[in-house]
Amino acid sequence: MTTIKRMSPLDLLDLNQTNLDPLTENYDIAFYLTYLTKWPSLFSAVQDREAGIVGYIMGKLEEQHPSMRHSEHYTPWHGHITVLTVAPSWRRLGYASRLTEQLERGSDINNAWFVDLYSVFRRVVNYYSDDPTGLSDSGEDAFDMRKPCSRDKKLEHVRDKGEEFLVSPEDVT
Repeated sequence: MTTIKRMSPLDLLDLNQTNLDPLTENYDIAFYLTYLTKWPSLFSAVQDREAGIVGYIMGKLEEQHPSMRHSEHYTPWHGHITVLTVAPSWRRLGYASRLTEQLERGSDINNAWFVDLYSVFRRVVNYYSDDPTGLSDSGEDAFDMRKPCSRDKKLEHVRDKGEEFLVSPEDVT
């Protein structure tokens, strides 16, 4: 039997099936514990009775510094998906959808405007540095992606053709 539950500190010792997957970003234990203490309702796991933890989602709530509030690029209070992973043999069973729905509900409960990583809101030009030396000014673009929460009744924080709306990395940090 498989269930979705809130992640606990002891569950962090049972992430091998997911974290050994090359597509999953790994972090140190302090990073995981920070999320567990600050945003426990946004850190959930898929647990199988026999296999242990076979997937998880780590999220947080954030906004840009208040000094940016009057900027056209200001990002208000929102939910952020930091990690979403399901072990390879447990994929295509709907667990990622269930985990993201749980994070969306948690973001809604916390009065967020949107959850990121859904539809493209804007393209951040040269966001990722492709040069390991750091000497080059060019890099890959990133997408600021969002899904509105119930607070955003006028859909102010999503847009059509967001990939055509270009901003610099300084506009989103």
